[in-house]
Amino acid sequence: MIRAIRASKTAAEERAVVRRECAAIRTAISERGQEELRHRNMAKLMFIHMLGYPTHFGQMECLKLIAAAGYPEKRIGYLGLMLLLDERQEVLMLVTNSLKQDLNHSNPFIVGLALCALGNICSAEMAQDLAPEVEKLLRSRDVNTKKKAALCSVRIVRKVPDLAENFMGLAASLLKEKHHGVLISAVQLCTELCKASKDALEYLRKNCIEGLVRILRDVSNSSYAPEYDVAGISDPFLHIRVLKLMRMLGQGDADCSEYMNDILAQVATKTESNKNAGNAILYECVETIMGIEATSGLRVLAINILGRFLSNRDNNIRYVALNILMRAITVDTQAVQRHRVTILECVKDADASIRKRALELVFLLVNDTNVKPLTKELVDYLDVADPDFKEDLTAKICSITEKFSQEKLWYLDQMLKVLSLAGNHVKDDVWHALIVVISNASELQGYAVRSLYTALQAYSEQGSLLRVAVWCIGEYGEMLVNNVGMLEAEPPITVTESDAVDAVELGFNRYSADVTTRSMCLVALLKLSSRFPSMSERIKQIVAQNKENMVLELQQRSIEFGSIIQRHQSIRSSLLERMPVLDEAAYLVKRASATQATIPAYKPASGVTPGDLKLPNGVAKPAAAPLVDLLDLSSDDAPVTSTSATTTPNDFLQDLLGIGGTNLSTAGVPSASTDILMDLLSIGSSPSQNGLLDLSSPAQAEQKPVSAIPQVVSLVPEPMDLLGSLSSSASSSGTKSSTVVPQAADLLDGLSASTSVSGLDDACPSITAFQSATLKIVFDLRKQLGKPQETTIHATFTNLTSTTYTDFIFQAAVPKFIQLRLDPASGNVVPASGKGSVTQGFNVTNSQHGQKPLAMRIRMSYKVNGEDRLEQGQVSNFPPGL
Repeated sequence: MIRAIRASKTAAEERAVVRRECAAIRTAISERGQEELRHRNMAKLMFIHMLGYPTHFGQMECLKLIAAAGYPEKRIGYLGLMLLLDERQEVLMLVTNSLKQDLNHSNPFIVGLALCALGNICSAEMAQDLAPEVEKLLRSRDVNTKKKAALCSVRIVRKVPDLAENFMGLAASLLKEKHHGVLISAVQLCTELCKASKDALEYLRKNCIEGLVRILRDVSNSSYAPEYDVAGISDPFLHIRVLKLMRMLGQGDADCSEYMNDILAQVATKTESNKNAGNAILYECVETIMGIEATSGLRVLAINILGRFLSNRDNNIRYVALNILMRAITVDTQAVQRHRVTILECVKDADASIRKRALELVFLLVNDTNVKPLTKELVDYLDVADPDFKEDLTAKICSITEKFSQEKLWYLDQMLKVLSLAGNHVKDDVWHALIVVISNASELQGYAVRSLYTALQAYSEQGSLLRVAVWCIGEYGEMLVNNVGMLEAEPPITVTESDAVDAVELGFNRYSADVTTRSMCLVALLKLSSRFPSMSERIKQIVAQNKENMVLELQQRSIEFGSIIQRHQSIRSSLLERMPVLDEAAYLVKRASATQATIPAYKPASGVTPGDLKLPNGVAKPAAAPLVDLLDLSSDDAPVTSTSATTTPNDFLQDLLGIGGTNLSTAGVPSASTDILMDLLSIGSSPSQNGLLDLSSPAQAEQKPVSAIPQVVSLVPEPMDLLGSLSSSASSSGTKSSTVVPQAADLLDGLSASTSVSGLDDACPSITAFQSATLKIVFDLRKQLGKPQETTIHATFTNLTSTTYTDFIFQAAVPKFIQLRLDPASGNVVPASGKGSVTQGFNVTNSQHGQKPLAMRIRMSYKVNGEDRLEQGQVSNFPPGL
């Protein structure tokens, strides 16, 4: 049969042979003759099964062979049982009686067959029925029977953990055997008992430690034995099994760990590391030392072994050493620090997995004392690193620099090197953060713009460097030209106004520059037209070249900026003043909200403490699985919740620079973070929102001081000119307006006297949205005049218990016809006994106002003495008309 199957040239021929053989086997099974060939037919059936063809018709034949008296029939029967059946088959229950008889058989080979079968397919019911027979066999004098009985006991304990107490004493007694096969089976049984039962774990701690130490000492000191020798190491498999069990017994137990210290030190020092078997034993020994309550000297020995592993030529050995060192650094940082040089060399390894793991370990090794030399090593390697590795490397360098920098000058220097060497691999939030730091460091702004200008001459192909340099030249161009704010060791450079404009123009014309970079270049040129009046005409010509640009964003900016330069010179200087200092703390909060990641521990200026920079409520954690129930508010298909992190994902700097556009799905819903420049110049809005702009028409606009940062959302049906003169006066009592311009208008021509912006109406009462024995939530409701569908809610959270709540997070879900925007909470710690409260504001917009009422489901999570708590409920007592 096998020869015929192998000779088949096509799958069809093979299937024909298999069908013919299966038919013959079926005939032989149905006929009662030829009993001596039954086991041969079952052997054929097992081969057919391994080829993937159905063989269920032979299952009962397996049971008949098992019930036969002869050893050959039983051997094939049990083999077929293990191959053709599994523990989920009901027919397996029929074999329990045969197994029980064979476990009590006088022939040890038949007993071994039954134990092998039971160890492979034993179900919970079979384990309970046959456990007494297996216990008896553990006391057998035959070593092979003991070994197989111990392995079968492992399966029984896994299936029925309650039976663990029946095997504890027998497992401990097996550790006194001399045969290595019995010992390794007994150690495996003890390991399984420790996993299954805490009582068994305590019992084995009291009764097995001495035996395990003796086994390990005997195996380590034993002479050459060909039966167990592997590459000159005596039975490394038994070594490793014993070490794993010792780690399990010594974890959290000081007495057991102290008893193991001497033998572990002996194994760690005597085992040869020039063979793979020896390295496997050393690896497991290190794992055991790091897992138990070992002495500090023993841990140092283990970490030194890992240091030797790092010098090994085998990539696998180095990789596992790096993995253990990442865990060991939390136990003994100083010992790991001694191998810092070797770990840094692994960062430069040719193997990508070793490079990444070593880089993660270096990141964990950095502290305030070694941050500068380690950062220097990483930055130096950045120049020659593989392009695929540069993204990970730059991310780690930037994280280290932000987290441990104590001087802003050093921070600027390191970030400048990173942007110069790998600016195309830097993420956007890195150069955004650099701009925020430069904005806050007034004493270093001159140094920063000169350093960036110099670097731009040599590394103009680096995109992130180009963006930061262009931004700084636009903001601090006069400092660059006049060498303002020179540091002591800084060499002077000569830069003319024309040179500064040339640098921005070259950046704009680079073939690799994207829309964001070119948009920033146009903004920088506009600002330089105010900084350098003599270059105004040239800048106007550069800007005018893009009035017919194929990219609509650049075309729109060119037309608007050209109008500012040509027609609005009276307001240009005030309009293009230097950007106000960016709020560093607010940026860090917004950055953390957008990424839902840990805020880098950069030491910010202006007295901001790390406690002030925690993630805001409502956006700190992603929604967990129970939120599915939280969203079940109505019969609508799928309610949608939105928070400040999702409705306004634009970066803080992108808001100010007007790059990246707005979220089209929320058109008509004002964004609270829009900048004054975006209001006046429509920077950052998509063309579909602002319309195609014509600069020849009159317009109307809202006049406000720059510090107020108003918000104007306009849907313009006809062409308009955003730029007129601010000659008219306008009254404004609120912070938001939504203006629909019915005809052509210039927003800078001023508003009519009758135009006003209204504020909020406080006609709605307060409600108790939620109250339990531990927490009370009150909603203060306010409506906006002229916008009946919008409601502003101010929530107050009060702790009714005597224990402070920490890590407090409020979440809300609404149906899909309601839009929700959560603002950051005032804190995440709710004082005890109502002695203080946490507040949080949010806005809801009911798109079906007057048809459906407000509905909301809320959930609050917090910690009490480190223990997580969760409360949730539905707010159904909103006043009518919301």
